[in-house]
Amino acid sequence: MSKVKTFSGSCHCGAVQFEIDTDLPELTTCDCSICARKNALMVKVHETSMRVLSGMESLTTYQFHTNTAQHYFCRVCGIYPFHRKRVTPDYFGVNVFCLENFDPTGIPVRATVSAGMK
Repeated sequence: MSKVKTFSGSCHCGAVQFEIDTDLPELTTCDCSICARKNALMVKVHETSMRVLSGMESLTTYQFHTNTAQHYFCRVCGIYPFHRKRVTPDYFGVNVFCLENFDPTGIPVRATVSAGMK
């Protein structure tokens, strides 16, 4: 079993700073219309394993389809750091490309098939 580590992350401009705790069991992609366009590689973390340290006022959300998932973007630089998931709303999908000094090499990637949200 992998050890849980704390990773620091941010948007591009640094207005939004956050931390996650994860053992990185896998990374995911999604083929829904928004995920395909933003080309994010995500790790799923429970809401208790994620902390926004600063910049809540710099975040804006985008919702579509069922308006359940909340996709967060920095209103300053436009970067997508994370989203609250639609099917499991007590979890966040975190964009691993926003994590500091993170290397996804060797971590399994699972493709998630959307439920008709094209």
